[in-house]
Amino acid sequence: MIIEIKVPSPGESITEVEIGSWLVEDGAVVAKDQEIAEVESDKATLTIVASEGGKIEIKAEEGEAVEVGAVVCTIDTSVEAPAAESSQSQSQSQSTDKEPATSTKDQESSIELSEAKSRPSASGDPESSTEHDKVKVTSVAKEMMKEHGLSVDDVIKGLKRLGKKEVEAVVNAPQAAAAAIPQKEATRDEKRERMSSLRRKLSARLVSVKNETAMLTTFNEIDMSYVMDMRKKYQPKFVDTHGFKLGFMSFFTKAVATAMDFHPMVNAQIDGEEIVMPQFVDVGIAVSTPKGLMVPIVRNAESKTIPAIELEIKELAEKARNKKISVEELTGGTFTITNGGVFGSLLSTPILNPPQSGILGMHNIVERPVAVNGQVVIRPMMYVALSYDHRIIDGKDSVGFLVKLKELLENPERLFTGGKDAGELMLGI
Repeated sequence: MIIEIKVPSPGESITEVEIGSWLVEDGAVVAKDQEIAEVESDKATLTIVASEGGKIEIKAEEGEAVEVGAVVCTIDTSVEAPAAESSQSQSQSQSTDKEPATSTKDQESSIELSEAKSRPSASGDPESSTEHDKVKVTSVAKEMMKEHGLSVDDVIKGLKRLGKKEVEAVVNAPQAAAAAIPQKEATRDEKRERMSSLRRKLSARLVSVKNETAMLTTFNEIDMSYVMDMRKKYQPKFVDTHGFKLGFMSFFTKAVATAMDFHPMVNAQIDGEEIVMPQFVDVGIAVSTPKGLMVPIVRNAESKTIPAIELEIKELAEKARNKKISVEELTGGTFTITNGGVFGSLLSTPILNPPQSGILGMHNIVERPVAVNGQVVIRPMMYVALSYDHRIIDGKDSVGFLVKLKELLENPERLFTGGKDAGELMLGI
């Protein structure tokens, strides 16, 4: 029986996709539910799976644009996939055939002079040395010495003479080490590859942002010691309770959603001649994938707890990197957070993700001297950057938003009091 494999719909607004790559060759025999191809839209990369097992016949080439619902391959189910051969017996036979051997060369070079210090231990231990505390012993030599109950002193005393070979080995050691450093071969070759549909769309969007918005960036810095202390204190119990680790992104996501209550214009968007101000905060989390940047959305972050946000970020990031994420999970968003700090970035000016009007850039945490109560102390500090569309977000809101974010993260308990000081809340002021 011949069955047709058609391009699934990635989303309502997408009518055409591009064949990114075939994961199997034409004429190959595939199994049911096996991934056979990757298709790329302007929003995500998705996989096509074989609905039945059999021999595949490819109908569309890599890089070809095809409509949603088009037939990209057929599967002849009359051809059965061969049973997978067990490699266990083969690996066992290989491990049995390969017996460890100690060569004469290993024995001769088992004791090498170096600047490393060995630790003193009991007599008969391979590392035991009182007179020769700068002798390095190889793993092969250690096993032999342990087997025969010898120490480094015993072996050194047992040497009858030093010959030309031993002296040359020491003299030529620096040159040999230098020669062992791999040198990259000079070349003038170039490698070219076609941009994916996702990256082409991303490129166009980035250029349009620069041309169509009045983008400006403001900066601040956050003392991360309070959040870091909290993570360190509660991490073991958090893992025991929830089954996953607590990161920084959930704190920032919750802080962003809380700060929006004080500066709602940062969460607003321009729609024609109108300003749309959502009463919810859908935070996009920028994730770097092999296919390019993706921004899955944590919806209604204002109403979620930190553990719930952390779990959702973890699941969305895994789905994005494994190409399992849906277009719906990448669509929308009222604000974006991008973390260049995971790559070591100290400072940057992130680019807006339209139609959003604001994006927060997180950066590397670096210990720096800061003044606290008139004293210079060392604290783990992070620079943060807010890029915003100056057409609807004024300087007062942009600067005030970062200041409120700084207050919340330097006093994490305020994330549970609506951003207010606990004393003020208790006194009703």
